[in-house]
Amino acid sequence: MDVVLLSRCQFALTIMFHYLFPPLTIGLGVVLVFLEYRWLRTNDPIFHTAVRFWTKIFGINFALGVATGIVMEFQFGTNWALYSRYVGDVFGSALAAEGIFAFFLESGFLAVLLYGWDRVSRGFHFFATLMVALGGIFSSVWIVIANSWQQTPAGHHLVEHTINGQVFVRAEIVDFWAMIFNPSSVHRLVHVWFGAFTLGAMFVMSISAWYLLHGRHAEFAKRSFTGGLMLATLASLGQLASGHFNAEMVAEHQPAKLAAFEGHFQTGDAGTPMYLFGWPDEQTRQVKAGLSVPGMLSFLVYQDARRPVPGLDQFEDTYGSPPVWMSFQSYHLMIGLGMLFLASTLWACGCWWRGTLFHQRWLLWYFVFAVGLAFVANEIGWVAAEVGRQPWVVYPTLGPDGTLSGGLRTAAGISEVVTANEVLGSIIMFGLIYAVLFVLWVYLLNRAIQRGPDAEAAPPAPPVSDTLGTVAAAQTRFHGGEH
Repeated sequence: MDVVLLSRCQFALTIMFHYLFPPLTIGLGVVLVFLEYRWLRTNDPIFHTAVRFWTKIFGINFALGVATGIVMEFQFGTNWALYSRYVGDVFGSALAAEGIFAFFLESGFLAVLLYGWDRVSRGFHFFATLMVALGGIFSSVWIVIANSWQQTPAGHHLVEHTINGQVFVRAEIVDFWAMIFNPSSVHRLVHVWFGAFTLGAMFVMSISAWYLLHGRHAEFAKRSFTGGLMLATLASLGQLASGHFNAEMVAEHQPAKLAAFEGHFQTGDAGTPMYLFGWPDEQTRQVKAGLSVPGMLSFLVYQDARRPVPGLDQFEDTYGSPPVWMSFQSYHLMIGLGMLFLASTLWACGCWWRGTLFHQRWLLWYFVFAVGLAFVANEIGWVAAEVGRQPWVVYPTLGPDGTLSGGLRTAAGISEVVTANEVLGSIIMFGLIYAVLFVLWVYLLNRAIQRGPDAEAAPPAPPVSDTLGTVAAAQTRFHGGEH
């Protein structure tokens, strides 16, 4: 009944459930923009049918994402009051920017996207779709910036304040752009985007593959699956490159986290191996039943297979030691799933090129269920990033003299008045509410999928002037004997 552990579990529950929806919303937003653009360019009714169907799915996920995201902001002021006091100036500005520049843009055009098909012009509806998609992307920008600042703080100084005789330290911004472009923000933001694009594409491919396997809506499903496959392939390739640069950033700015990711307990005299899998034992400080590639970690970090990478033994006295087992397994699971997506999408592209893609039933069944793995990959990536940062909620900066400055330990960010029983009660309450919301989400998705693309979702009728011109031409041809 430790209040810190329970508060961390509560926040993990709420944010991991919430994070089912934002990456899917971002990924589907890109899909909607592509489909509606294709409809405008080609006037092909199948694209119009597709974009209307996926818009319904998008709306369901957007609603659940908003409902589940509000809870987290209240936790900052309840369970994590001292944390909020420390980071309020930094985190508050990022959240305010997210609300002003992202959420208002996204929600402002959402009604036009969902209900404006027969009320606005095609061009304006496409503009609304583009704004909703950009709003989702802009929202991720500010949230990732705020989180990245906690990983690699920059552009601030620490100021002591006294309230009611109590002295506390607060981080205040001195360079707004340095705070935004802190050392990890761009790398992590790109990584999040590629993960979201992969999930959105896999979601489209899953439903499309299910239709194809059951012989329903074949033309719609083939077009949707092919478009999703192209996006998933490009995103998987991008994720591979992004992951490498992200790991290099972690090696430079959070070396203890990298050591935990790789189960690297003891610094050696030669090149450091990279484990493909294994079971880290923090008692014996060894990775049991592991398979490693000699010198590979040194090569990826330094481009020198003989240069040793610092192990946890060099950081435990200063940074402290993250939970190695959870960091190692979540990091390796994320990488393994990313490589699986890359291999499977490239294989599917080869089948598409040979014209055999839609005859490979086993491959279609794989993509029906691969969307679940894409959800896991997005979630587990955040688990690795957050657990690997412990025991710090705001990571400290290592000075030239080897001493730490700034930073806030997780245990020091908890509220002084919230009790363990109160947190446990809220966990149970949130668990029940989220279970209901999850069932509702699955029910609404299943109902929309079972119904399929709306047969009435045909392109709007031509303008009256065009219709009259068509009738006049037909009459002329009739009277001329051509009928």
